[in-house]
Amino acid sequence: MEDHRVTIPRFTRIAGLALASVVAIGACSSIAATNPGADSSPASSAAAPSTALGGEITISGSSTVQPISEAVKEAFNATNPDVAISVDGPGTGDGFKLFCQGETDISDASRAIKEEEATLCTDAGIDYVELKVAIDGMSILTSINDSTGVTCLSFADLYALTGPESEGFKNWKDGQALATELGSTTTLPDAPLEISGPGEESGTYDYFVETIVAPIAKERGKDEATRKDYSSSPNDNVIIEGVSGSDTSLGWVGYAYAEENLDKVKLLEVAKTPGECVAPTPETIADNTYPLSRPLFIYVNKAKAESNPAVAAFVDFYLAEGTVATVNETVGYVDLAPDVLAQSRSAWEGR
Repeated sequence: MEDHRVTIPRFTRIAGLALASVVAIGACSSIAATNPGADSSPASSAAAPSTALGGEITISGSSTVQPISEAVKEAFNATNPDVAISVDGPGTGDGFKLFCQGETDISDASRAIKEEEATLCTDAGIDYVELKVAIDGMSILTSINDSTGVTCLSFADLYALTGPESEGFKNWKDGQALATELGSTTTLPDAPLEISGPGEESGTYDYFVETIVAPIAKERGKDEATRKDYSSSPNDNVIIEGVSGSDTSLGWVGYAYAEENLDKVKLLEVAKTPGECVAPTPETIADNTYPLSRPLFIYVNKAKAESNPAVAAFVDFYLAEGTVATVNETVGYVDLAPDVLAQSRSAWEGR
């Protein structure tokens, strides 16, 4: 069976003072949560965790959120080396399947859980807490060697190129009539159209469909799905390679992957309304002026957090002041607003 786990070289560079500061900040609350009698001072927390915590934590789901959870794992393990943590990124949908079968403790997600997925969890007796952890801006890409001259695409353009009515389009120009009909003012180039993007198991795919494709498709009485004839993968690195491999390409991935590969890909501006182009930057993603900003989540099995002190300590650490903020300096995502992070902490504390 093909292994879809994402290999992210960036993690080998996460070390030193940056993550040490995360450990110092988060360890106190983690140990206090699992060992109320422990001295919560930074010095004792750094010395004691290896004997205080052990066991296993299993995390799976979104390849977009995977870099955050992987980096938090490395920071947590710096002072809790006896906790074995596995982090996998087969996609948000596949992650929820595992989670709602009780096979994982935590599910990474680049979108909120769907009603049918929540029903699967309920039917299996799995109660969970939903926690926002960061913000991503889904990025629309072409090659760094782009020869199309395209700098901005509207939702209408993206529907005309990737939606259900574009099946069989092999040239950017093939989407021109449909894009114009939908109100676009873009002049699409006369160039081969080669698309690389996530598959249906991906939360990034779901978000793309729900935000861009479905609203237009529903109005036109069409299937609320992308065209099927493009190169799809659950592995964001494979998508990056596909986009970079053609100078007339089009694709989409999470902002962190795009930003890390700016030597291979070019980020396009996006307009929800034709003519209102916005580039993805940490600032535009954080303030939601970039039209493809989205929250990122972890879902935690409440029973497993209750029965496994390592799971509770890990989530305490994940949500501690400075943990994800420091991680984001390396993995490239955007911090939650303080009030939103406070809501996640309250949800976790109130479980």
